[in-house]
Amino acid sequence: MNQFDLIIIGAGPGGYEAAIHAGKLGKKVAVVDAREVGGTCLNRGCIPTKTLLHSSELYHEILEGEHIGVTAENVQANLAAMFARKNEVTAKLRSGIEALFKSAKVDFLHGVGQIVGPNTVTVTNDEGVQTYTADNIIAATGSVPARPPIPGLDLEGVMTSDELLEGTDKLYESITIIGGGVIGVEFATFYADLGCKVNVVEGLDRLLPNMDRELGQNLAMILKKRGVNVQVNAMVAKVEKTENGMAVHYTQKDKPGMVEAQVVLCAIGRSPYWTGLFAEGINPECDRRRLKVDEHFRTSIPGVYAIGDVSSKVQLAHVATAQGIACVDEICGRDPMQDLTLVPGCIYCRPEIASVGLTEAEAKDRGIAIKVGKGLMSANGRTVIVDGDRGFMKLIADAETGKLLGAHLMCERSTDMISQLSVAIANGLTVAQLRRVIRPHPTFEEAMTDALADLAKKF
Repeated sequence: MNQFDLIIIGAGPGGYEAAIHAGKLGKKVAVVDAREVGGTCLNRGCIPTKTLLHSSELYHEILEGEHIGVTAENVQANLAAMFARKNEVTAKLRSGIEALFKSAKVDFLHGVGQIVGPNTVTVTNDEGVQTYTADNIIAATGSVPARPPIPGLDLEGVMTSDELLEGTDKLYESITIIGGGVIGVEFATFYADLGCKVNVVEGLDRLLPNMDRELGQNLAMILKKRGVNVQVNAMVAKVEKTENGMAVHYTQKDKPGMVEAQVVLCAIGRSPYWTGLFAEGINPECDRRRLKVDEHFRTSIPGVYAIGDVSSKVQLAHVATAQGIACVDEICGRDPMQDLTLVPGCIYCRPEIASVGLTEAEAKDRGIAIKVGKGLMSANGRTVIVDGDRGFMKLIADAETGKLLGAHLMCERSTDMISQLSVAIANGLTVAQLRRVIRPHPTFEEAMTDALADLAKKF
């Protein structure tokens, strides 16, 4: 009864997808988690955030609709109702995962999982401690919000995304967001939509510092136009409580600066989480707090694998999912289907941002000669119709072969279009081959034709 082919510790996207895949392959599988199925992505990350952004965008569009012929009176943003809907969405998707567990005959063991010896896991809950064995174990324990050692980050009034997404029944008058990465800019968009005064403080030279430079620079201009106070090259020194709320002190070009708001959101990033995963005396190799794995997802502990945020440099739900499925395939002696080196990234600010492949800077660092083409959304009919913000599509190709190497989109529905460019890069398609496609009118993706035409002129 307590013997399994595979035990997975962590029920997030990597864990539950790996479990369902293994179950469908006929393996006897158990998933262990002390919290709800779905992990951070479903319960405290991707899904809740995007649900709230959908509500705030609709509210913003209604308020701004008069110039396109839509007038509404007494429009209100009911934050409690927004968070209630967020909870409904996550609950619905959790029930779907639970149903998939049943169909794949996956056992869900609720409790804290710990690897205590070779092929052995204990699960601790209110009923006590149970011991289980398995041929293989996958660690999929994910990550937690990072709290760097900045004085004042432990004060009341300073939150991480986890606490913020628990919900509040009133809208903050003002908020300072420390961190201009994905989490920071999405919450900045949400609160700015609702009329909240927003400050964003980023330590590096631009927003979204890990993406194409133009994306972050353009987004900063858009946010500033909406009234967001954006400070880059601003290293936070401390946070302190004041009569008016919370003050964030920073240094910018060797000069002191300060912004004040009702609350502070610490959105500096996430740290791999595996506290207590291994019993005393079991010491896996690590790499900068991540569990170190080889190309087959194996840790230094025999029979133990690791996937997702706990071991990956790229902390994205779809990466965890792909790694989980590939890890199961490795365990089962199957060849993984997906290319795990080509990872699209999506940000649900407004306009949306999506990126895949090399940036100009990365190509330069690797010594690759490139050509760059761009299509501006200001010339795109569909963008003008929906009154979209300034945006673009940037495509990067190898200067010698013409093969597409990178794509960086900042426009409406970019997150839905990026996969076709991922397919192109994965299959070595050239600019000439991509230009053969007729793209329908009027659509956002017509700008891709413009970007390709601009790129073709440079060969």
